[in-house]
Amino acid sequence: MEETPESTPRKRISESTIHRLSLYFRALSLLEKENYETVSSKELAKREKLTPAQVRKDLSFFGSFGTRGLGYPVTELKARVSRILGIDRVWRVALIGIGNIGSALVSYKEFIKQGFHIVKLFDNDQRKIGSNHKGIIVSDIKNLKTELHEDNIEMVVIAVPATVAQYIVDDVVEANIKAILNFAPINLKVPPDVHVRNENMAMELEYLSFAMVNNHMPKGAGKN
Repeated sequence: MEETPESTPRKRISESTIHRLSLYFRALSLLEKENYETVSSKELAKREKLTPAQVRKDLSFFGSFGTRGLGYPVTELKARVSRILGIDRVWRVALIGIGNIGSALVSYKEFIKQGFHIVKLFDNDQRKIGSNHKGIIVSDIKNLKTELHEDNIEMVVIAVPATVAQYIVDDVVEANIKAILNFAPINLKVPPDVHVRNENMAMELEYLSFAMVNNHMPKGAGKN
């Protein structure tokens, strides 16, 4: 009997493996659009500048995939990677902070395509509270804990100034939210069972400026 992600014993999976699964999912989506029926680990690795052994190792954490000599069925593998990543369902997301970044995130179509539906917006600006922002009514941040609970929110996106981010996250944690995407330029303190991902665009630009000034190429970059 073939193993499935659900029947495979739970292992500790590295962040780099999870990141590569996201790459595989996007590569498989393109292959599907290009009408590929099967793909080899060699072809999948080539598209993402990896090795076939790395692709096979990553997938082996979650069970058996494909047939030796025949490759992986593209549509089936895409569906299974989608299930592993948890994007085969809809997630109810709240966004806190309707400034420039927050407003742009509400319009980000990739969220909806991947099943992340922003259904609640919060802000402390009285001019915005109660207004219809791209189809969603903006709620008062004073009601954050209550409304997160009442609306069955599963994930929260933080797009507020660093000075208030920790106070807001404390309320988010009290509302029993376990997944937070943080755009505030600050390291948030949360309990061990709460998952936080930090997106610091300034730091990414600093990395690029360092690379340009120092003519720096990361180890392994540019290799086929």
